[in-house]
Amino acid sequence: MIWSLFKIIFFVVAVVALALGADYLLKAEGGLMVEVGGREYTFGPLESVVALIGLVIVIWLGLKLLGLLIALWKFLNGDETALSRYFARNKAAKGFDALAEGMMALASGEGRVALAKAEKADRYLNRPELTNLLTAQAAEMAGDRKKAEETYRKLVQSESTRFVGVRGIMKQKLADGDTDTALKLAEKAFALKPKHEDTQDVLLKLQAADEDWTGARKTLSAKLRYGSMPRDLHKRRDAVLALSEAKKIFDEDQTIEAREAAIAANKQSPDLIPAAVMAAQGYIEKGQKKYAARVLKKAWEAQPHPDLAAAFAAIEPDETPAARLKRFGQLGRVHPDSSETKMLMSELNIAAEDFPAARRALGDLFETDPTIR
Repeated sequence: MIWSLFKIIFFVVAVVALALGADYLLKAEGGLMVEVGGREYTFGPLESVVALIGLVIVIWLGLKLLGLLIALWKFLNGDETALSRYFARNKAAKGFDALAEGMMALASGEGRVALAKAEKADRYLNRPELTNLLTAQAAEMAGDRKKAEETYRKLVQSESTRFVGVRGIMKQKLADGDTDTALKLAEKAFALKPKHEDTQDVLLKLQAADEDWTGARKTLSAKLRYGSMPRDLHKRRDAVLALSEAKKIFDEDQTIEAREAAIAANKQSPDLIPAAVMAAQGYIEKGQKKYAARVLKKAWEAQPHPDLAAAFAAIEPDETPAARLKRFGQLGRVHPDSSETKMLMSELNIAAEDFPAARRALGDLFETDPTIR
């Protein structure tokens, strides 16, 4: 309110001042005489002031026109000017608009539209690190595999976009069923970004399919190290991979390495039954029966299983039924209420021809948990 009142007062004062000034100039005597080409021109005081103002405006307009002509000449000559910056900003705005429209089309599943917008954005922006990715994904969606692969290869050439390019080509090779090439590309992508979870999963899957158990265990360790997998899950999966590695060595009759690999698997996950059995077999072959018993007991504590019992029996293959029944008491006391323990102790008592004890060991299992066994 006060500011509006101030503006009104200022306007009135200015009008009054101009009116008084004009009145003074009209009443004033004298003037301005100008001689041009032998002719004299006489101006009164008011006319002189108006002429002076007009001259200042003409000079100002002339300078502006001269500046515009100079800028136009520089623009045509290729130099950076306000005109060139204006056109550059206008061109960049059109490019980013096309890029945004292309991304929206890609998200909407309109591959052809996204590809056209990507090409338009590339013409305006000349920023391949921004437009090539959109072009590649749009080409894939539109079914133009050749253009997509060409664009991904362009991305590989730049250090900042190399990972995206390698991963894009890897996905294409996977879609084509070329797992050998995909594996090499996955290894390259993993080397560029070892923390990328999806790349870790793809590499692990390809290594397992290729039976590269050593490489798969390294990738699994990377998942643990970078927080992509809980520690307990890592232990179990690493044990599975180690067991697969041990089985492969067994197939190649490399018994020493097989024993070491099986024992390593058992240390990682003692409750993994196959690994425990293989580790126990390795200890038995080396004559280390005590260690074999410890391995099997530890696995039995986690989960009773008939394979563990068979391996435990193999530690002393020539013992009498009574001796075996006594030795197996170590397992029977661990999970006495387990159905597996009841069947095991019943079988051992039958072998020792102690049928009442076998019946007592079996309990009500045939009623509570009847199975073929």
